[in-house]
Amino acid sequence: MGLLRLTLVLGALEAFGPLSMDVYMPQLPQLAAQLQTSDALAQATMSVCMIGLGLGQLVAGPLSDRFGRKRPLAIGVACFALLSVLCAIAPSIELLLVARFLQGLAGSAGVVISLAVARDLFQGVALSRMLSMLAIVTASTPIVAPVLGGQLARFMDWRGIFFVLGGIGVALLAVAVLGLRETLPPERRHSDGFVGGTASHMSEVLRDPLFTAILSASCLGGLSFFSYLSMSSFVLQDEFGITPQIFSLLFAVNALANLAGSQISRLLVGRLGPTRVYLTGQIGTGLVGAALLAATLLGLPAPVYLVLLALFLCAIGLGGPNGTTLALSGHGRHAGTASALLGTSMFTVGALLVPVVSALFGTSALTMAATVLAGSGTAALIGVLFVRRIAPPEFGRPVRG
Repeated sequence: MGLLRLTLVLGALEAFGPLSMDVYMPQLPQLAAQLQTSDALAQATMSVCMIGLGLGQLVAGPLSDRFGRKRPLAIGVACFALLSVLCAIAPSIELLLVARFLQGLAGSAGVVISLAVARDLFQGVALSRMLSMLAIVTASTPIVAPVLGGQLARFMDWRGIFFVLGGIGVALLAVAVLGLRETLPPERRHSDGFVGGTASHMSEVLRDPLFTAILSASCLGGLSFFSYLSMSSFVLQDEFGITPQIFSLLFAVNALANLAGSQISRLLVGRLGPTRVYLTGQIGTGLVGAALLAATLLGLPAPVYLVLLALFLCAIGLGGPNGTTLALSGHGRHAGTASALLGTSMFTVGALLVPVVSALFGTSALTMAATVLAGSGTAALIGVLFVRRIAPPEFGRPVRG
């Protein structure tokens, strides 16, 4: 398979996460009004999907280690399309929350298996560069999706947007079935029992101190990122008076900043190594988090706030591919399981904690900035104190299968 085609296919499949969130983000205030529910419960429709995306990886990843990549992937994508329709017709916030959770479970197959496929084919610096290339596709989703959602809001409500998601799911099913070859041959698959084998493989992965350190930092990074993801629409629209259409454009600009960070990583990683680029990204997010909180406390104007948010996304893009590369470096035999643990940490911790923070302290610029700093600052400390000491500076050449 050509490198460009592989990048497009894996990028499209990995885009389940931002696709499930971003296309209807401008409609969150409208959703809360139509279903006569609170802002916190409207945000929870994103949280439960993120939790599903995280927990589902713990099943889809190990299944792909046992049965190969294509079968679990196709089943997950098909279920995602069906559950998008169920979300569209949900008559209450309670049923919508259930449908969103199940939608996340199904969509997790695309997120985790696309990463496992990349690890099947590449390692080290080559894997970091491949993940940076995937970011060209995946970062396009948060650019296009909110803009599309904002424009669709002119013609349809949030229910219509979920029907659109169902159609996109059908298209991605065709991509999964027709555009991807099997990358895990039978001789490399595990024959252990699912429950016992998965527990054993997870235990082996978690005994790796480098993986555990990056996993901890990823949990905290997920808290920071999800704070931005779930609160920014309320903060920018309610506190700064930005319209849903303008918010969509600003969100797209931030996605471009994230993409820029990943491409800077691709250019630097061959010379500096994944470890140094990862640490630069982690320290950058912590510093920007501190500046964001200071700007909020000082009451600085909206443009300053918006620039800092863009820098925050850029730093995430710089560190992200390299953190994944470091975490998966020693786990080629359990790529699906290791990817699942890593993905679950990034998707679930923030999704569980941010609604609690919002319920306790309200959804405001101050709450968002403080949560971003708490997560990103602690993640940076883990990087400096632990990852810097135990991670190798360079990795080997690409491995193709």
